[in-house]
Amino acid sequence: MRYTPKQIEKYQRQRYITFLEKVTKNLFKMFRDETTTQEQFLKKFQELKKKLDEQVEIQLNSEYHQQMKTYIERLENELKDEFKLDDIREANMTLLNRLQKLKNGTSYKKDKHRYREKNQDWG
Repeated sequence: MRYTPKQIEKYQRQRYITFLEKVTKNLFKMFRDETTTQEQFLKKFQELKKKLDEQVEIQLNSEYHQQMKTYIERLENELKDEFKLDDIREANMTLLNRLQKLKNGTSYKKDKHRYREKNQDWG
């Protein structure tokens, strides 16, 4: 079976986005885990970044996905300099939480449910 260019592009797009999410989830787990050493963190981050670079890079339309990619690139630049994992842990967990809020803020909710609490005293 032959795939159309549109199908291939859709597959590559989904794969790239899924991998971006995987990287951010792994980073959050490592920052949250107090037992993660700086060496373990660097090794895992470099491994994930290498795999991300191997993916076919695609145009990202969603603000959430653009922010994820920007965050990973910014973290990579931050890690090139001298750093202590404990010093950057809190700031990065905050940034990753903001990314999750951005993702969750775009979730679908019908208008009829959105104002239910506001209009309960009408009945």
